[in-house]
Amino acid sequence: MAASLTLPPLVAMADNGLPEGGHAPLYSEPVAYTDASHDLLASLALPSLKRPSYASRTSDLMHLDNGVVLEGGDLESIDGHTSGFRVTAGFSPMNLPQLDLGAEFTYRESDEVPTHHSDQAMLVNTTTLGGSLVAGVRMGQLGLYAKSGFAEWDGDPVTQTEPLFATNGTARIQGFGARLQYDRLVSRLEFEEIDSPSMAHLNLITASLHYAF
Repeated sequence: MAASLTLPPLVAMADNGLPEGGHAPLYSEPVAYTDASHDLLASLALPSLKRPSYASRTSDLMHLDNGVVLEGGDLESIDGHTSGFRVTAGFSPMNLPQLDLGAEFTYRESDEVPTHHSDQAMLVNTTTLGGSLVAGVRMGQLGLYAKSGFAEWDGDPVTQTEPLFATNGTARIQGFGARLQYDRLVSRLEFEEIDSPSMAHLNLITASLHYAF
């Protein structure tokens, strides 16, 4: 009976605002929510959510809660001899949001790559594992980056050759690139080299243009 007697005053307080004495009501109407404007959402965007300077336009990005950005994509040469994938984990320091730092891992398989040894033409199947440190900077619409690391490779001659032919080794990776974005048009230039004559088929200069519709 006591509970039923106290319910009407509570309803009255919710309908009439503040009760006598100025105390806050025990019940209030829910606040109506409205859609945030595009400008407001853009102002709340974190700098770390921007695409890193070394990231390709066609690559997949994943932003983790701790600020780490994961990038991954397939690798394939124009001649069709080489295929593989690349994974990069990077971040931007909080006090330097335009600076991109990361570590890159690559895996490549090359089938029947033509090469020479002692003036003898031959075909070689190779497998390459590479690891590099990457550093880049974003300056407005322009992004510049460089990489340096090492690659471990293993070769399997398809044709008979001399026993002195090196079938494995370690070589240095080095490269640099630039990305320029103007509105929805993105141009990209990259050079990557593996410092080993046996891995010359992996030395690449790539250029691309992307326009988002």
